Amino acid sequence: MVGPPSHVGVAAFAFVLKETAVSERQIWITTFDLERLSSLIDGVRATGPQKKAYLGELEKELERARMVDPEKIPGDVITMNSVVRIRDLESREETTYTLVFPADARIEENRISVLSAIGTALIGYRVGDTIEWKVPSGLKRWKVEGILYQPEASGHYDR
Repeated sequence: MVGPPSHVGVAAFAFVLKETAVSERQIWITTFDLERLSSLIDGVRATGPQKKAYLGELEKELERARMVDPEKIPGDVITMNSVVRIRDLESREETTYTLVFPADARIEENRISVLSAIGTALIGYRVGDTIEWKVPSGLKRWKVEGILYQPEASGHYDR
């Protein structure tokens, strides 16, 4: 690894390195999810500005994702309709969420939209990954503790 340029302070370099490491982490997406999410993005763009809060972030995540056939996605990757257990690294609280499309989101049932801050953050990450994401209240850090259900691992390649 190349060290920081002499005109950049160590603290600033560490911050940039941390930010780069978070955004450069490899994420995964199935071809089926990519097709559906691309259609979702196109549809939301056509409806106007009211639902575009995390659209750009979702697009960035999809652009950098490693694309694989649904049959080949590792079983520890969060895909659409996965049920995941995450831990907030600040509060230490664990929560289980199902990652869904906006029409299926029901926060009272912990069914979160892929277009929400946390939904966009989760897509494509793996068990054991730490996720840092900007949310309306600031920077949040979560650790993916487990996947209780992944459609592809259960042989459901069309969910």
